[in-house]
Amino acid sequence: MTGERLYFRQLLAGRDFAVGDPVALKMVNFVYLVGDREAGECVVIDPAWGVRDLCDIAAEDGMKLTGALATHHHPDHVGGDLFGMTSIEGIATLLEHQGMKIHCHEAEHEWIRRGTGVSASDLVGHGSGDVVDVGEIPIKLLHTPGHTPGSQCFLVENRLIAGDTLFLQGCGRTDFPGGDSEEMYRSLHERLATLPDDTVLYPGHRYSPEASAPLGETRGSNYVFNVAGLDDWRRLMS
Repeated sequence: MTGERLYFRQLLAGRDFAVGDPVALKMVNFVYLVGDREAGECVVIDPAWGVRDLCDIAAEDGMKLTGALATHHHPDHVGGDLFGMTSIEGIATLLEHQGMKIHCHEAEHEWIRRGTGVSASDLVGHGSGDVVDVGEIPIKLLHTPGHTPGSQCFLVENRLIAGDTLFLQGCGRTDFPGGDSEEMYRSLHERLATLPDDTVLYPGHRYSPEASAPLGETRGSNYVFNVAGLDDWRRLMS
């Protein structure tokens, strides 16, 4: 598979879509469009904020949106109520726009259903290692709990879409309901450890000046990797 066939867009909420939304500007969420240029099909990863804008962007690129993938259930990634401050568009709005399946980890299925109000039949639960094909482009699903029980990353060729599991600096918080600091350690130091250094990390938020970075570079500069073991991690996260 050549890189020329891969359709890949990283979009920043508040700048590239949902333009001017003050909450989106503060939350700096990334949304991703991934697909097969030859097939003219794509999926949207973590569709939230200006959902109709995302549909328009895909259409302007000549791509048919055929599905959605969720890294985890938090409302800034799939829509819903954000701590009582605002209601965010998400997968419920997407499904009103057009029918499709929402792919999530099986441990996140009920969290997403409750938080967004979508039907259980709209969701497809997966296990780690499952593959979702978009045309001839495979997207591998990697279960990386810690931020939430069913958090997952997506591997597309040499690109890792990490959601809130890993940022260029830091990692996702583990003090929200369902968070688990020790599972986060295992996700970062065991579950993702086999990925080569030239894998490019694409995070769920723009918390750093750069929008992406090689995983090897991140392993060398991100403090979450500067620990000697689980005991050291517990001290760091306490």
